Amino acid sequence: MVQSIRHWGMATGVLEDMGRGETAITALGDKLLGRWDPYLEDSGSLWWLHWQLVNHPEKAAAWHYAFFRWTRQEFTRGELTDALTELAERQQARSKRSTIDRDIDCLIRTYLPGKSSKKGVAEESFDCPLAELGLLRPLQDGDRYAFVVGHKRTLPVLIFGAALLEFVERTRGERQTVALHDVLYGLGSPGQAFKLSENALVELIEAVQEQTGGAIELDDTAGLKQLYLRRPLDPAELLARHYEEQA
Repeated sequence: MVQSIRHWGMATGVLEDMGRGETAITALGDKLLGRWDPYLEDSGSLWWLHWQLVNHPEKAAAWHYAFFRWTRQEFTRGELTDALTELAERQQARSKRSTIDRDIDCLIRTYLPGKSSKKGVAEESFDCPLAELGLLRPLQDGDRYAFVVGHKRTLPVLIFGAALLEFVERTRGERQTVALHDVLYGLGSPGQAFKLSENALVELIEAVQEQTGGAIELDDTAGLKQLYLRRPLDPAELLARHYEEQA
């Protein structure tokens, strides 16, 4: 149990490995769980933890692959297991197929509500909080699932804005612009992490633009949609503002 908590804490960015088997809470983890939302009652907290989880490939490879590298909206357990096994073999990783298969099963249970037992409260009935995000749905033919792409009504604007800023800082280099296409489809992008449609993404960016006084601006010149960072802005600032507004 302790090892499991340690692993998921690091995968979601609330814990960090200090070496020699020691673990410490991160500055963000201390603020999130120590002050802002200790019981994860705010939907924004769940979206942020999801964002961190899928962007930690070294700790959550299956999550990162499914959200950013899998190119189809639908999948089966077997298809994802095959794809990740092939990737591991190409990278000469030591991951066994049985381990990958368990990871895919865990991934699905992360985002889908479990089936409660009629005989009482079973362990499987305790759903992962991220199932509330509505990112995944089962299809009628059994072992097939689909990502739910479109508007995410429970995704707060400032939480999205913090994720957007992290992505822009990672990808823009010396440039002051990022193409909207990259924000929607790029590796590690908010569009893919949150499974947004283009319309949903544009609406959120415009809302962030308004909330930040134009620090982030979406411009459409000659049919090319670009995101401009007009002034430096810290993602942590937007996170703090979100929780201040909820207090």
